[in-house]
Amino acid sequence: MENIEKRDLYDINRKITGKKIFKGEAIPDGKYITVVLVFIQNTEGKFLIQKRSKIKNGKFATTGGHPKAGEDSIQGILTEVKEEIGLDLNPKDLQLYYSGRSDKDKVFWDDYYIKMDVPNIENLVLQKEEVDSVCWLSIDEIETLMKENNFFKNHYEEFEILLTWLKKWRDYLTENIVLLRFLMDLKNIDKFQKKEYNVIIEYTRYNN
Repeated sequence: MENIEKRDLYDINRKITGKKIFKGEAIPDGKYITVVLVFIQNTEGKFLIQKRSKIKNGKFATTGGHPKAGEDSIQGILTEVKEEIGLDLNPKDLQLYYSGRSDKDKVFWDDYYIKMDVPNIENLVLQKEEVDSVCWLSIDEIETLMKENNFFKNHYEEFEILLTWLKKWRDYLTENIVLLRFLMDLKNIDKFQKKEYNVIIEYTRYNN
């Protein structure tokens, strides 16, 4: 069993207990593991989606999994993306858009979003035990796959949360577009708080 992947166990307050379980082992009552996933969106508005291998149900899904023992949430998603689709992410560009807990499944969820272009996805090195292929899909295409029962339901639920989050973000930018342009024209970003600075940076990402 020493070569089998281990996972850290957390209590209900998400404090690490120091105890571990092996991959595939039942989660003890009152304990939790962490699940992470990421949606990668390019500048065309499409998402990098994988078609899972047959042994992983063969459906379309985003990339995610469980952090290994000793990894935190961000380290876990970086590892999963690298292992499954051979892609390196910059942790500074990751945005945590949702974090939750499922008492039924005994897991903590961390959902990340990143905006980046990935050229030549046909050259990505895929983990064939997990992934058959990857492709760029639009929101409409993902919704169609879900209606046809060809998209992993758990991931689609997190996708719906992402779409709501993105809409709120776009609405916020629209409401503050005049102020943002004024601040950028002043070029006195150092005089403003970090939150306002981050808003300006994200505004430029969405509008370049």
